[in-house]
Amino acid sequence: MSRINLALVTLAFCISITGCTKDYIENKVPVADAGSSKTITLPDSVVLTGTGSDDDGKVVAYLWSQISGPAASSIINPGSASTTVKFNTKGTYVFQLMVTDDKGATGVDTVSVIVNPGTVKTLTLQPASNSNEFMLGLYQGNNQSGGSRVDLPICAWTVNSDPIKIRVLTKFDLSTIPANATIVSANLYLYSYPYPALNGNLKDANFGSDNTLLVQQVLSSWSPGSVTWFNQPSSSTTNQVVVPHTNQSVLDLNLDVSSMVSSMVNTNSNYGFMLKLQNETIYTSRIFVGSYNTTYTTKYPKLVVAYQ
Repeated sequence: MSRINLALVTLAFCISITGCTKDYIENKVPVADAGSSKTITLPDSVVLTGTGSDDDGKVVAYLWSQISGPAASSIINPGSASTTVKFNTKGTYVFQLMVTDDKGATGVDTVSVIVNPGTVKTLTLQPASNSNEFMLGLYQGNNQSGGSRVDLPICAWTVNSDPIKIRVLTKFDLSTIPANATIVSANLYLYSYPYPALNGNLKDANFGSDNTLLVQQVLSSWSPGSVTWFNQPSSSTTNQVVVPHTNQSVLDLNLDVSSMVSSMVNTNSNYGFMLKLQNETIYTSRIFVGSYNTTYTTKYPKLVVAYQ
């Protein structure tokens, strides 16, 4: 039975009984106040502070909820009078505060929050002699790995008729990007070695019937001083970039790695990228300029990240 119907029944019962003088007093609805509207700029969060009052009792519970907006927000303490709210997307949001009194009645109020886009900052990383640039090699069943490369040969080939497989690990320093930043874009630039004189067929940077290249996010920590082919870190196919086969001898790459960089930054797990052939079939190569090259100094691997 609803509260209003119960009041009518009680009142009728009192009227029907001779001498009944008790007046029925209905519980008053509490009043909620969600506070004034706010405007913030990403990546800031906002603190919503509400109040509740009840003329014939007391407020015993609070509940914040989002009722509109371009994306979901994160309400840290929805059951408190005051709560922090975090955002990832610009736009106008409306939040509701509901208060409940000691007799179960509720009152609501709303407040709007305008979230402006943050200032976009650009970080360009193209280090020379990058110590976190490393070649993983397997030759004659033995580890054949090393750093300080003038080239980055991602290939499957032969040496003295014996097969060799080579993959590359590379990592960039993202520590200046705040962990709560929104990655607007991230592009990885790899430049084909114009005259590959050390690996492959010594003529073409890109060679083979299927030289499809995979760029994957590395999932665990590794060190140039201890990593080998046999203990190489795992990498993920999630958000990987698949670079299609090319018949061009030289082809520079501009790859969208935004999803991977966002994951590295937001989860504080920057272990870099794994570069490897999709099919490590003999006589296949994608060879790029390495950061220790002293001839092609403008062609080192480069990562450009825009964030706010």
